[in-house]
Amino acid sequence: MLTSGDVVDLNLGLPGSREAGFRRPAVVVTAQRILNAEPSVIHVVPLTSTLRGFASEVEIEADDTNGLEHASAAQCQHIRAVAPGRIEAKRGNLGAAALAQIREMLGLILDVPG
Repeated sequence: MLTSGDVVDLNLGLPGSREAGFRRPAVVVTAQRILNAEPSVIHVVPLTSTLRGFASEVEIEADDTNGLEHASAAQCQHIRAVAPGRIEAKRGNLGAAALAQIREMLGLILDVPG
């Protein structure tokens, strides 16, 4: 079962223009209460090991808990809805603090009142 904050490997397919694509890690950002209901679509934020310093990205340090091999950036500007069947493997979990940072950035991008 998926948990909010899980780092998963999935294939996002061929990218169009500047979209994130191909096989890559991503963070599951769907609320746990939704995940518990086994939805047909979940929301993920792709990760990249190319650290560009964009204001819309949240940097994540690699560690044994999250399963990342390199420091990465959560590309919040690339949030995606995907079928859970796209998930190829689970690496680990970011934890509450990093997940909160990503969700805060998503709120800013989507202009959700905080």
